[in-house]
Amino acid sequence: VAVTDPLQMGFARQAMIGIKVNGNIREVAAELATMHQLDYIVITTGRFDILAEIVAESDDELLDIVSAQIGALDRVVSTETFVYLRLEKQTYSWGVR
Repeated sequence: VAVTDPLQMGFARQAMIGIKVNGNIREVAAELATMHQLDYIVITTGRFDILAEIVAESDDELLDIVSAQIGALDRVVSTETFVYLRLEKQTYSWGVR
């Protein structure tokens, strides 16, 4: 699998966003899936209902997506953003030994 490096493509910021939802989690996940800046969205258990990964061009873009777009959704109660400082490991070899 070919994987591009976001930094080489001009995207300076990567983050995981934990999202708490009041109401139908699947509907909120579907709304998030329409946002082209989010490249990974999972419904999960635990502290957050949804985790969403973003690759943004800047901190300003990250702020806009988190506050003005995700935070503006009716059923989103809160978000917590985890900014990636350094990628230590990333593999795509599921089932390959």
